[in-house]
Amino acid sequence: MKKLIRRHAQMSEAPITIVFLTLSGAMQDSYSYLIRGKVFANAQTGNIVLMSQNFFTGNFTKGLHYLIPILAFAMGIFAAERIGSSYPGSRHVHWRQIVVLIEIGLLFAVGLLPHPFDVSANALTSFACAMQVQAFRKISGYGFASTMCIGNLRSGMDALSVYCRTREPAVLDKTLHYFGVIAVFAVGAGLGAVFAPIMGIRMIWVSCGFLLISFLLMLLRDLEEEEHTKAYPKTSR
Repeated sequence: MKKLIRRHAQMSEAPITIVFLTLSGAMQDSYSYLIRGKVFANAQTGNIVLMSQNFFTGNFTKGLHYLIPILAFAMGIFAAERIGSSYPGSRHVHWRQIVVLIEIGLLFAVGLLPHPFDVSANALTSFACAMQVQAFRKISGYGFASTMCIGNLRSGMDALSVYCRTREPAVLDKTLHYFGVIAVFAVGAGLGAVFAPIMGIRMIWVSCGFLLISFLLMLLRDLEEEEHTKAYPKTSR
């Protein structure tokens, strides 16, 4: 538990923050697949496979069903990068916090869209997912993804192999970080299956709740550091 709450240079990399981001990311994929017509919000490889299958078999309407979230995901990456480059640092708010707030707003709007607007809902969800992928790419200094598992699985197994050879504690720590993220993602996906029949299209609001917790964790850390600076100002020598 101490590892989850220990201080980090960037609270956006702290395991406790990543836990809620990952829960949210998993639920987004679960939501788009279970509630919005079996489309992946995060796993764009799957969407590309299904899109190509439909296009090559002449089902162009169905192919567009998968192409739209792919394009939305690409635009979400672009938007997050632009936000990061426009607001590299601020005394009052970090650009990653801006991304989370935008993501919460988009996903809340998704929960208001009825089923005839599933394509639009999936596009907004994929856009929000992509912003999260772009903004949050490290956990305790290790590169990772909070909305998909293939990269985490590769990195985790790579680290495990290195640990079996070297027995270095730092490598074991890295291994546990990756498999921990995968376990949290699995929990989030499972929660999506539980909430889906209960909440329907509004299930995505649970994902908003997880994102809000992540935002507050980052905000409280910033406020704590600001109060510490006021109490113990740096003195010049």
